[in-house]
Amino acid sequence: MKVEIWSDVVCPWCYIGKRRFEAALARFAHRDAVEVVWRSFELDPTATSALFPGDGATYVERLAAKYGMSSEQARQAVESTTATAAGVGLDFHMDRALAANTFDAHRVIHLAARGVQAQVTERLMHAHFVEGAAVGDWATLVGLASEAGLEGAEVERVLQSGEYADAVRADEAEAAALGIRGVPFFVLDRRYGVSGAQPTEHLLAALEQAWAEREPVRVVNDGSGGTREACGPDGCPI
Repeated sequence: MKVEIWSDVVCPWCYIGKRRFEAALARFAHRDAVEVVWRSFELDPTATSALFPGDGATYVERLAAKYGMSSEQARQAVESTTATAAGVGLDFHMDRALAANTFDAHRVIHLAARGVQAQVTERLMHAHFVEGAAVGDWATLVGLASEAGLEGAEVERVLQSGEYADAVRADEAEAAALGIRGVPFFVLDRRYGVSGAQPTEHLLAALEQAWAEREPVRVVNDGSGGTREACGPDGCPI
């Protein structure tokens, strides 16, 4: 069973949702038969990777300005999200989070699909929300991806070549086609969609429902059992 997760590395609820999904998957009886694929979604494709705005605004001030909140509302939102993250074992320091364009980070995550995609996604999210690393900076991306299992030289080559740009755009186009407006968004076996960082119990229930409702292959033949023109362990009837 395939689970596709649309997310962004600078989305706090995506990181929280990742932890909740991992907890659900750990309790899922058929977890070894689940393939997890991380898909690209940019919360703000127009974002720049400038470390700080020219006016030296704090994270709370930037949040308030972006969403039309008061400073107090923004502060409470940050505190609430930080507390929720702590509940799943994440030590958020959102005051350290730097503005970043994540297009190149998503290209690196596509490169990591050969076997370390979850590790690279985790490393980038942790770097942004806990360490305050600049995940839009190429040198930073090379270092973080190398720590997560990719070859630094290959990461650098991909960044310089523009490789996987089409894959990122394809993910984003598919998200739009599926009606995905926010992340995280979980698609289970292309049958069910789960929006948001749902509680672990809800994600586990979704996994179990998707598994239970998988349709077996329906064999259509002429009544002979399909044995007359097929090869099997005992050979080929000719």
